[in-house]
Amino acid sequence: MPTSASSSYTAFAGDRRVARGSYAEIALALAAQAPHGGPVLVFDDATGAPVDAPHAPEQAARLAAMRAAQPSNATAGRSAAPDAALPRPGAGRPRLGVVAREVTLLPRHWDWLASQRGGASAALRRLVDQARRQSESADQRRAAGERSYKFMSAIAGHLPGFEEAARALFAADGPAFGRCIANWPRDVRAHLHELTEGALDTPPEPPAATPRRASSATSPKKSPQLAKAPQPSPTRKGASA
Repeated sequence: MPTSASSSYTAFAGDRRVARGSYAEIALALAAQAPHGGPVLVFDDATGAPVDAPHAPEQAARLAAMRAAQPSNATAGRSAAPDAALPRPGAGRPRLGVVAREVTLLPRHWDWLASQRGGASAALRRLVDQARRQSESADQRRAAGERSYKFMSAIAGHLPGFEEAARALFAADGPAFGRCIANWPRDVRAHLHELTEGALDTPPEPPAATPRRASSATSPKKSPQLAKAPQPSPTRKGASA
């Protein structure tokens, strides 16, 4: 059973993508389908990591029900607690959810923080928020690369070009990555196209749809041929004038 709190999973039977949804929906979809020829792998869409495939629909439905009930039970437990057990607000300014932790800095750092507007604590909070904003795109790219590599390793580690594709992925080289996976199964490439969003400088081209054969109604018409003009019959020698 999966241990993460992800709400979306994708199931593959061999190299075919056969189901997507919650863990309970994956279990129901797999149970309703005919037996698959290849191994069934279920992936967490948030992390790209494989999770245990459900053995029975009841198992996944029971797990989903337990997860849905956990927050409500915790909330009910807190609301049922006596008022005496709740901390009483003290005098002074509200804490606004801040948590006290130990921070070790050099004296010059403390001197600089003390000179900032709002004091050391407010200055530290502003610095952390600024660093988070500056590194947000890099963090998202790293997460996209990691989830793509986890999926690739589990389902495509045996395919030709895997090592080259992994190097192109971590180099954020979208065109090279697309060339390396060009001959991989279509569903695997389509899922990788979704997972690598934000991980590559230039995203690879999505897999093209399977071309359809043109019907007789849409087949090009042949150009009409011009009728040949009749040739004059040759005259015999010695014929009477």
